[in-house]
Formats: sequence, C-alpha cells, structure tokens
Amino acid sequence: MKLTDTQIQDLYTFTRKHYVEYYDVQTELVDHLANDIEAIWEEKPELSFEKARDISFKKFGIYGFMDVVEEKQRQLSKRYLKIILRFVKEWFKLPKIILTACLVWLFYEVQSFNHAFYIYATIYFCIISFEFIKMFQSRKKITRKQKTTGKKWMLENIILAQGVGNLALILFYMVDFSLPNNHNFLELSQTNRVFCASILVLTIIIAHVTVHVIPNKAEELLEEQYPEYKLV
Repeated sequence: MKLTDTQIQDLYTFTRKHYVEYYDVQTELVDHLANDIEAIWEEKPELSFEKARDISFKKFGIYGFMDVVEEKQRQLSKRYLKIILRFVKEWFKLPKIILTACLVWLFYEVQSFNHAFYIYATIYFCIISFEFIKMFQSRKKITRKQKTTGKKWMLENIILAQGVGNLALILFYMVDFSLPNNHNFLELSQTNRVFCASILVLTIIIAHVTVHVIPNKAEELLEEQYPEYKLV
C-alpha cells in the first residue's frame, strides 16, 4: 500500500510542526517516514495513516527529530569547512601565492611602526565586524527567499549566515591568540613576528572566501548538494 500525494504533504506538515524548518531535512525525514509507514501497513494494513505515522514517529525517541537535525547540522558544517579549505588552498598556488607572500611581508614590515599593534587590531576588528554584518544581511535575504519559495535549506543557511557567524567567532579567538600581550611586536622573536603576520593574512583570506567567494558560488554549491534546488 503506497502513500498518496496528500499523505506525503501531510508528512511535510508533520515535520514542520515538530520543529524541522529546513526543506532538505524535511525531505529526508518524509522519505524515511513514508517507507516505514508502508512497512508498518504490510504487517498491519488495518491501521489508519495517522496511527501508522505516530508509530513511526515514536521510533525516533523522546527527542523526536532533533537528533536527526543535529546530525545533519554536523554533516553539513563539515562539508562547509571542506568548501572553505578548497578555496583557501587556491591562495597557496601560483599566481595567488605570490600575492599571499607579499602580504605577509607587508604586515611583517608594519610591525616596526609605532602603532603596529593598533593597526593589526583595527584590521581584525574590521574583518570580524564585516563578517557579522554579512551574516545579518544574509539572514534577511534567506528569510525573504523563504517567504517567496516556502523552502529553507540547511546548507544555504550555513553558507550564507550561520557558518559565517561561527567563523567570525573563531577569527575573534585568532586575534587574541596572534597579537602580542605586551602590544609590542618588536619584542617578539623573528619566527613569532612572521607567525603574527601570517595569521593576519590567513584571516583576510578566510574572510574573503567566506563573505565573497563562497556566497558568489552558493547557487552552484547548493545544486551540487541538492539536485532539486535548481527547480526552486
């Protein structure tokens, strides 16, 4: 006994009522529920759709769909990090590696300025602020799009908003880790000074990748993950 289209839509509504807001996760759960309901009907064909649905849902445990959502979040967050690494690696290949080396040298030389610490801190502050601004702008864009299409995608949210915000927090800790406690770069060893300059350049590259490169390729990346995304 197969589910009707109306029953499939009811399962989508059911997942939304149980706090699954992302269409891609809803679809996975609907597929699982539909297959399980059909299996239940093979053993107990007299059960109503609602009864079979509730039996299937109880198999998810006391937390319902939350474990599935969290696991999907972990999977796609890992995928997002791999996407970042993929584009960051391009900066360590010709010809971009030449620009990267020049930037490291430039910020190494900046350390000899009287106010070098504040120059570094200002750059970090601007980068992190821009990341958060981009995150809020993207969230508004996603909300508007969801109202138009009725669908929200988890990877899209990670690429355009959530991942950017989390990365901004990571970059904040990189600031604290890389800047000298005594505010004086010249008291550091040569190795540490090069390290500080390299961390700043890496931060700039990561920021460029997360707020410019990846969002511009978001459609392509989402179509790779979700073949049905291009139909939206």
